Amino acid sequence: MLSIAWGMGYLARRFGQPAVLGELLGGILLGPTLLGAFAPQTHALLFPVDGLVANSLDALLKVGMLFFMFAAGLEVNLVHVRQHRRTIAFTSLAGGAIPFALGFALVMLFPGLRWPQDSPPYLLALFMGTALSISALPVIARMLIETHLIHTKIGSTVMASAMINDMIGWSLFALILHDLKLGQAADGKPGSDLAVALVLVLGFAALLLILGRWLLQPLLHHARYFKDWPGGLLTFLAALVMLAAVGAESAGIHGIFGAFLVGVALGQDQYPGQEKRIHEMIQPFALNFFAPLYFVSVGLKTDFTGQFDGPLVLWIFLIACLGKILGASLGAMLGGMSGRESLTIGVGLNARGAVEIILATVALEQHLIDQRIFVALVAMAFATTLVSGPLLQGLVRRSGEQRNNPIF
Repeated sequence: MLSIAWGMGYLARRFGQPAVLGELLGGILLGPTLLGAFAPQTHALLFPVDGLVANSLDALLKVGMLFFMFAAGLEVNLVHVRQHRRTIAFTSLAGGAIPFALGFALVMLFPGLRWPQDSPPYLLALFMGTALSISALPVIARMLIETHLIHTKIGSTVMASAMINDMIGWSLFALILHDLKLGQAADGKPGSDLAVALVLVLGFAALLLILGRWLLQPLLHHARYFKDWPGGLLTFLAALVMLAAVGAESAGIHGIFGAFLVGVALGQDQYPGQEKRIHEMIQPFALNFFAPLYFVSVGLKTDFTGQFDGPLVLWIFLIACLGKILGASLGAMLGGMSGRESLTIGVGLNARGAVEIILATVALEQHLIDQRIFVALVAMAFATTLVSGPLLQGLVRRSGEQRNNPIF
């Protein structure tokens, strides 16, 4: 997996594209779509579906994603977020509400797409709206880092908006699963449960950011033995990341948000030089070992040859792109961004990546969707990720040619 990630990432960069694009394509080469189809015995030998190898790989990828999201959080500058809070508010609101409404309407207004009859229509519509409204923080963070946008106004807006969209989306998804497990009807008063879930999520985020600024940063600054014991600092940071992930899961959202928020909390450079030291310790390994493994694994989970419904895939892909790019771009323009900046933000938020696959996998396990919808959502997640990288790269390159544009 690492060899394919390195080789395909190198080829992608040689063609002027983000390395993540090559890593995703490398996953397709190793996955069931190609290697599994042409050499099934070799594929089964390298990537068994269960057993020690499969469990170990899954654990490594989950731990690696936590460290990658921690490294991505270190790149977020809350000063930019506070300075552009109006833009972020409009972008996250429109970038989440419009694709949610379109996804909800897709189920309710187009029964001809053969939605599952076993699932309550209202819950299925809520799920599709949620699935189309979320983004993929890991993929977005990688693209912004590679295009050198992570420290800009655009990068801060994209990361903050994606974080808000995804936290609300995961909270709503937790509510949908809760209602599904209890067998509640569509009129089962979901509003109060959603309010509780949102309070838990926002309270958890606020708690981590407050603890990071007023407790963790001073502790790291004044604990002199950390300066003489880098291994101790790394162990301490790893424990923080794990605890934050557990806390996030307990609050009803995915563990990657906990790791991301810890990175945000420790990345504000309250004490000069401290953030740089943490950054130099964590980021190289997270970006060059864990991240490539993770993005290759996305292709390993995808089989485009089974249960592929072309019209359904096309509908979901078009509505997902239209809703996210149009919604986020409109929100950014209402927040004061220029047309090109707004389009860049919309394209950046359009990547769904493995976060969408995780969402679809859980929904499939809970029998909310069937294999046909699962494949369509996975194809959409993959396609939006593949499209967003080159488009973002192209927008950055064209903007860089304009000397009067200071954003890039």
